[in-house]
Amino acid sequence: MGSVRFSNGHRRRKLEAVLLLSPDGDIIDCVHISHQPAFDHPFLKDHKIQMRPSYHPEGLFDENKISAKPKERTNPITQLWHMNGKCPEDTIPIRRTKKEDVLRASSVKRYGKKKHRSIPKPRSAEPDLINQSGHQHAIAYVEGDKYFGAKATINVWEPKIQQPNEFSLSQIWVLGGSFGEDLNSIEAGWQVSPDLYGDNNTRLFTYWTSDAYQATGCYNLLCSGFIQDPKEGNWWMQFGSDYVLGYWPSFLFSYLADSASMIEWGGEVVNSEPEGQHTSTQMGSGHFPEEGFGKSSYFRNIQVVDSSNNLKAPKELGTFAEQSNCYDVQTGSNGDWGHYFYYGGPGRNPNCQ
Repeated sequence: MGSVRFSNGHRRRKLEAVLLLSPDGDIIDCVHISHQPAFDHPFLKDHKIQMRPSYHPEGLFDENKISAKPKERTNPITQLWHMNGKCPEDTIPIRRTKKEDVLRASSVKRYGKKKHRSIPKPRSAEPDLINQSGHQHAIAYVEGDKYFGAKATINVWEPKIQQPNEFSLSQIWVLGGSFGEDLNSIEAGWQVSPDLYGDNNTRLFTYWTSDAYQATGCYNLLCSGFIQDPKEGNWWMQFGSDYVLGYWPSFLFSYLADSASMIEWGGEVVNSEPEGQHTSTQMGSGHFPEEGFGKSSYFRNIQVVDSSNNLKAPKELGTFAEQSNCYDVQTGSNGDWGHYFYYGGPGRNPNCQ
């Protein structure tokens, strides 16, 4: 289980080549922070790296103080490749892109990018839109205000993927602009994507775009933009209570340069309709929301950051699913979990063909 948060907070030296081999076959290159791919972006040519946010949203750590023992809060988050070492100080880990990774993509240009129109648009579930994008969702969302961050705790599963060109993910979307060609989106969560990674492992991921997945943006560090391991206005990503992973500079975006107009939490899958039928690729745990705790996937303690830099519960939490007999979502609230929802499903079943 992991807690993912976004918040909008207003020297070079000799490079040592270090690489680590992960037990799952990944090669991890330890790259000096000043040489990371983000600085290939023309807007970042003279950018000074910010190592920490200038401030945190009020109430960010309150949940940890109440619900976790001190020993639990300090448990380090490890990754599989840590079994063979860790990167030296002032370097960041980057998964090496292999030849076979690129060959799995539809083209070199599209490698590491989502398809256009893959964003969930509430209240617009016309059948032609569903079939055109091939992406299906089960989400909760808020809109109608200015949002300066979002937070949720997500439990992690390993959904089964039917086709190599499909994926299943659970994430937060921070959105600005319309759902046309100018959409700005910052995304993070967990994902299973055989096409992108070459395996069926569940991985933490990030994504961004400033033009509705057309020319800008990518997953993780596969293009310039996201600055890892870290002024106000930058969109920061934090994982757990102690791990600030990096930020997206505000000048990458138009609408998100100031604030977000919509936040979405939930799941997404690709349905390529193999053999003319709905895919059996699972979303979340592969169980429907009504099966509840222990079986269904969930987001809990859902909050947004307001203009006063306070974390607060969303005023109204809407829900959306293109085909609820394939993947669905159900919201609730209580004292321990705050605002929460269960979501997901098995994909193809007797009611989803």
